[in-house]
Amino acid sequence: MRYETIKSIILTFLVAVSILLTWNLWTYQPNYESMGSNNNTLKEVTVSEKQEVQKIIRPDQVLFHINERHYGTTNNAELEKIIKEISKWSIFDLKNFTNKVENYNDLVHGSGNAEIVFPVDVPIELYRSVINIEGRKIPSFNFDRMVVNVGNSGKENGIVYFVSTGNQQVYVAHISAANLNAFNKNFFKGGSQYPRYFAYKATSKRTIFLPEEETKMSTYKYWPITLDSEDFKKALFDDPSFVQKSVLTNGEEYTNDSSKLTINYDKNMLSYVNPTTEDNSVEKSYDLVKRSIDFVNEHGGWSDEYRYVAKDEYKRSVTFRLYSKDGYPVFNNLGMSEIYEVWGGNKINKYIRPNIALELKLTTEAKSVTQPSGYTALEFLQNKRNFKPELLEQMVLGYRMERDADESRLILLEPAWFYRYDNKWGLITLEDLGGPAHGLE
Repeated sequence: MRYETIKSIILTFLVAVSILLTWNLWTYQPNYESMGSNNNTLKEVTVSEKQEVQKIIRPDQVLFHINERHYGTTNNAELEKIIKEISKWSIFDLKNFTNKVENYNDLVHGSGNAEIVFPVDVPIELYRSVINIEGRKIPSFNFDRMVVNVGNSGKENGIVYFVSTGNQQVYVAHISAANLNAFNKNFFKGGSQYPRYFAYKATSKRTIFLPEEETKMSTYKYWPITLDSEDFKKALFDDPSFVQKSVLTNGEEYTNDSSKLTINYDKNMLSYVNPTTEDNSVEKSYDLVKRSIDFVNEHGGWSDEYRYVAKDEYKRSVTFRLYSKDGYPVFNNLGMSEIYEVWGGNKINKYIRPNIALELKLTTEAKSVTQPSGYTALEFLQNKRNFKPELLEQMVLGYRMERDADESRLILLEPAWFYRYDNKWGLITLEDLGGPAHGLE
């Protein structure tokens, strides 16, 4: 009896041990070291901050047409208030109105209208992220100005036109009477407080508005911050580990089997070329512009305040221009104030941009400068030999970016008049009013 009892206890113990070992085997997890602990995984490269569409696609002027007179501003803060207001609207009943337009100039520039002007055609599908347009599917079109008809404000719904001045295409939509009345109260009624503008009719289809009086601006000096070349190498090449670096007399060069990234210290420019991605097909405006913004956002390439200013569907190119803090465009004949992209298929073919950021402004170096009126600048152009009004596309006040003559490491922003004539930008400085204007290629 005692032997049988001992045998049963031993058997029970062995069964329990067996069950315990089986359980441990089933639930055992090896304590492998995490793959991420050695920091060899690829991290997202960020040169600077990413930006929302509304920061990149922005108007650069608003005009108020009141009692046959014109008032306007390019001030950044004022435009920001207007965009914030219209982003609250619910825009509905959007449709093509082109064939119903009786007088294009009256519809766009007539009294009772507020004209929100963009520097270039904007795809409406992309701007839907800024303004609220009702409906899942909307017509596909481009526009370079929004016209708010305030003159008929009252109990009826308000009217908003989306206009492309290049082909005089017009789309019409509506907003609530409450939205229109708020816009009238907050902006249009006070429009006469802004500087007076006059209308110059370059052609029957193009009217350019210029300030009647002189404009006070400032010169600025910056100590530029050089962007990290290694960050761009990691962002632009698919596998940075296979990229070879060469040191040049005036910069650096990174290459792999198909692409080349060149940094020029003298010009403060970066150029990336991938010739294997060339593509001659025409791309839709929305896809082209959206891809271009997304590309720069992927590596946080908005090192300063850049805005979308040009596109070419046939060349598959998009240009973003640097703007000053107070809302003026910046120009440089070497490309230091632009981000330029060319696409081949779904991959970047060319990427040309500055490798500096204007982060450190020398406030003690700022000087006040008075720029001549639009009348004076226009008269200068009209007196040029062989001037043809139909070739004058745009005139704006802006800044010329140059190296400081006394200290080459500093960047100087100097106010001037700029004009786009026959698809090329030209410059009129204060000194030029006594001589020929300089062309900017």
